[in-house]
Amino acid sequence: MGSLSNESFEQFLDSLKEAGIAISNEAELRERLAEAQRWRYAFQTLAANGKTIGICFEDRSQGSNEAEIERAFNEFSFSEKSRAVFSASLKH
Repeated sequence: MGSLSNESFEQFLDSLKEAGIAISNEAELRERLAEAQRWRYAFQTLAANGKTIGICFEDRSQGSNEAEIERAFNEFSFSEKSRAVFSASLKH
């Protein structure tokens, strides 16, 4: 049996919010991540395609929080691809 991680998507989203990221339709995002077996992959997918259902991310710090965002992605073991997808979602 593999070890279970204590990390949760709730903690990850809270870390992003503390870094100055605003999340539109956050309740829908949380609901979808709660239902997903692989929440990191689900987050990446929703960062890329969530706009159609109102899930959007906005950097309210105008880029001054880059280190904090990077720390959150590192702490929760996201891939470089996930980070790139999220960064791209902030630009549109």
